[in-house]
Amino acid sequence: MAAADVPPTATRTERMTPMYALVMAIAGGVVKHWGRLEVAGTEHLPLEGPVLLIGNHDSNWDPVAIGKAGESRRQIRALAKSTLWKTKPLAFVMNGMGQIPVRRGQGDAHALDTAITELASGACIGVFPEGTISRGAYLRPRSGAGRLAQAVPAATVVSVSVTGTVDLVRFPLRPTIRVEFFPPRDGQLAAGEEPGAFMVRVVEEIRERAPIAIPGRRKTAAKYRRAQEERAAEEAGKTRVEGAPATDEDLETATG
Repeated sequence: MAAADVPPTATRTERMTPMYALVMAIAGGVVKHWGRLEVAGTEHLPLEGPVLLIGNHDSNWDPVAIGKAGESRRQIRALAKSTLWKTKPLAFVMNGMGQIPVRRGQGDAHALDTAITELASGACIGVFPEGTISRGAYLRPRSGAGRLAQAVPAATVVSVSVTGTVDLVRFPLRPTIRVEFFPPRDGQLAAGEEPGAFMVRVVEEIRERAPIAIPGRRKTAAKYRRAQEERAAEEAGKTRVEGAPATDEDLETATG
């Protein structure tokens, strides 16, 4: 049965680990109740079989929001930065949730092999191709998730957009978090399509629904905004040094 043929109210058939269920009950409860979680498109998340879930990343709360949104259908095993395993209690939780450690900034062949094995065995693997939290800046999607899709052609690639999670820490402002699952507009990885190009088109579509957002409370957010403005001014300066005339858009970007 195709994902689109499964009614949204159908429930998962796979076993969820106790640790995953506990985290979704506690942290996921914060997202659901305080964050007023809105969920759409769960019918696009297959109840069984290998699934590669691709999402945007603007907040540390994104994995929890996505996990809670898809809880009724799948346990999502995320590729997460290996530094989270340095603290023993947190490592215990991450292992209990079935998460996969990745060494950031390195070609982690072991993590990729582990993800391929788990995906091929029928797991739902969640990946943020942007690599880290955006912090208000464009991050070119990495090809790793595309290589996973290439290595396991039986896997269904599902896109997921997340908005509102950056507001979760901005108390007393109460956020409205929205998570939406949907199939890639131009289809799955095509024959001959490069994994990197595939990720670029998938993430660009996700970002149409979830524009880049700046995380953190007032001081942290202000720091990221200043960095964003400095980058924009630097890029505008490079354009003028290279001899190209500054456009109105350049000036607007540089001044914020």
